[in-house]
Amino acid sequence: MDLISHLVGLARIGATVDKRCLFAADTEMKVPAYADDQAAFHFILDGECTLELPDRSIQLTAGDAVLLADSPAHIIRTPGAGRPRASVETPGTAFDTVNSPSGEVITDIFCGHYTVGSGSGVLLLRSLPDPLVVSFGPDESIRTLAELLRAEAREEGPGTSAILDSLCAALLAMMLRRGGLPGAAPWTALADPRIAASVEGVLRDPGADWTLERLAATASMSRATFVRHFARLTPISVAAFVTQLRMMVAADLLTDADQTVATVAAQVGYRSESAFSKAFRSTTGSTPGRYRRTLEA
Repeated sequence: MDLISHLVGLARIGATVDKRCLFAADTEMKVPAYADDQAAFHFILDGECTLELPDRSIQLTAGDAVLLADSPAHIIRTPGAGRPRASVETPGTAFDTVNSPSGEVITDIFCGHYTVGSGSGVLLLRSLPDPLVVSFGPDESIRTLAELLRAEAREEGPGTSAILDSLCAALLAMMLRRGGLPGAAPWTALADPRIAASVEGVLRDPGADWTLERLAATASMSRATFVRHFARLTPISVAAFVTQLRMMVAADLLTDADQTVATVAAQVGYRSESAFSKAFRSTTGSTPGRYRRTLEA
């Protein structure tokens, strides 16, 4: 399994398409805040719009995708010279359709959310820039994804909801694969094959003694070069990054009721159960025991 697929699999993230928006000019849609375990996304297929967040405005054009890890209440607004008009929503079986009161459609947007089903998913979302905006531009693969979304939305038959959700799960993986955001987050630096090699090493054997020397060797770099390169690409220390990776694996292992906390701790490189519990709580905000009870609830 490749690295990004491994990460997304560990995160246990589910995708849901909520709305398709077909807007004319001078239209706005108010989007309420999502739940704590959800992250909103918008994928612009055609046209342009402004995303109004509580603390900033972001211009989006065709081929742009945005992920809001915190998912506060926000507004999507299309350009125009007139006064903004409220959108009109029509419920559907697989998704709702949102239109302008009148006028020619100039902007096509798919809106939905990702739901995290585990502590590892929370860690992944917390580590991303918020908002995460990826401009795919004329990328052939994103155009293909857009056409598949359009075609399935037009069909809206048996299986449409599952197909659309799967396509938007693919969108998240494509956003992570795009990477190339210096200083943004460790996951968005995975496009660098040397960093990816070290991350893959930790995920494959989280219980190993991952010293700087070992990480650098896995990335085929000297220790000093690895540290400099890592610092340019990510906002956290190497040690903190290794801890995040180990806690993602630990969160996944804790879903198995047959594994004790001590066993999980040993598998991710901790000789002391108390040290592991402290690291897990610091990273996820929950003790291993409380996290496991949450899963069982």
